[in-house]
Amino acid sequence: MKNEYQLFIDGEWKPQTDGCIREDMEPATGKPLCMVHRAGPEDVEAALQSSLRAFTEWSCVMADRRERILLRAADILESREEEFMEILVRESGKPQHIARGEFAGAVGIFRVAAGECRRHNTEYLPPTKPGQMSMVVRHPLGVILGIAPFNYPLILSVKKLTYAIAAGNSFLLKPSPYTPVTCLLLGEVLSQAGLPAGVLNVLPVSEEGLSSQIAGDPRIRMVSFTGSAKTGHKVALEAARTFKRTAMELGGKNPLILLKDFDVEEAVEIAGNGAFSNQGQLCMATSRILVEAPLYEEFCDKLASYAKGLKVGNPMDSEVKIGPLIHPQQCVFVQGQVDRAVELGAKVIAGGSYDGPFYRPTVLRDVTPQMDIFYEESFAPVTSVIPVKDAAEALQLCNDNLYGLSAAVLTHDLDLAMELGMRIQAGMVHINDMTYLSATTAPSGGVKESGTGREGGRYSMDEYTEVKWITFQTKGKW
Repeated sequence: MKNEYQLFIDGEWKPQTDGCIREDMEPATGKPLCMVHRAGPEDVEAALQSSLRAFTEWSCVMADRRERILLRAADILESREEEFMEILVRESGKPQHIARGEFAGAVGIFRVAAGECRRHNTEYLPPTKPGQMSMVVRHPLGVILGIAPFNYPLILSVKKLTYAIAAGNSFLLKPSPYTPVTCLLLGEVLSQAGLPAGVLNVLPVSEEGLSSQIAGDPRIRMVSFTGSAKTGHKVALEAARTFKRTAMELGGKNPLILLKDFDVEEAVEIAGNGAFSNQGQLCMATSRILVEAPLYEEFCDKLASYAKGLKVGNPMDSEVKIGPLIHPQQCVFVQGQVDRAVELGAKVIAGGSYDGPFYRPTVLRDVTPQMDIFYEESFAPVTSVIPVKDAAEALQLCNDNLYGLSAAVLTHDLDLAMELGMRIQAGMVHINDMTYLSATTAPSGGVKESGTGREGGRYSMDEYTEVKWITFQTKGKW
């Protein structure tokens, strides 16, 4: 790692002009990691002008050239694995095995996006009268703003920018203030791969209010945002002022339904992995577990044992499974949720406390809809276990939430599993697996307060292009 990172504008490292330079902090230790330049309004304008200039030429570049650049970028990124691994672990606080998976996924997305360059084709429609040619073509939108979160800064930035670039857009990436370096290095990788200057600009900003201002700029034609529902609402409102397109992957209070015919030991592994991966700092975390009555007591006991067995500490230790939350203040927020639930009758059977930025893996049992933790996202290694008498009650409680991102059902009754899968209000439902699943070609996204739009594979290409219907009337009668 370097001691200082500048802004990445127009294919070059450039110092801030009217922003500031701040310490990038290591959440596990609370110590400075490096210094990072943060963009002010003049820097944002320079980047936007660069993106606008670059779009004019990049939108006309042939598909095979875009493909080569993205494939080359995948190779370059892969060759820098250890550098990115250190930054991911230290900057975001994630355990090493999670960082390794995120890195591999990001490399894979580059290659899938490269393949999409050639596959996104014109569609021909049946003519409505003799001699007519009728077709649907897709055009790139223009300059796209991507706002990335801190929890998976590499893979979620890559998921946005690669498909946008593959479709012929230019891209302005705004990292989380907690994880700017991971994102800044992506600009360098793509520049080394031959991406023309200005097609990708990376701007950590000096004030988070600038994100909304950029989103409202009429020269930005789309905003792709991943983060909290609260911030997403603000960004979407600004974007709506100029009727620009948005793709929003927001929060989740993701339910897992465990029915009585499923093996408890297997259920604990699935639920525990889904609840505590990346210390629960993922939008698809398993945060509500609805357990049919005959399995409830055994499941609670074994999930508590599972949670107590997870090593907590600095993720530079490869044995650590639970790292720090991104900021110590998040521990205070989560503790308030837990304490209020206990006051209303919930029982802490594992964890329930914190030390500095480290919140212990926590299992709450006997949680009810009268408790705010039933509805509110925690973004921490905390999960709630809720008893239900049958699948019908589980479905009702499952859908009793403003969020609708991901869900899971554990049962060997396949008819019932499919019925529940169809009736659960979520953008993603997984049978006999975790709520936390991803695939490079699958559509990722939610319903209700969990957002709009879908990302991944061809679904991203659809989001990042505009459909146009064109007809051509010839004199012929064929």
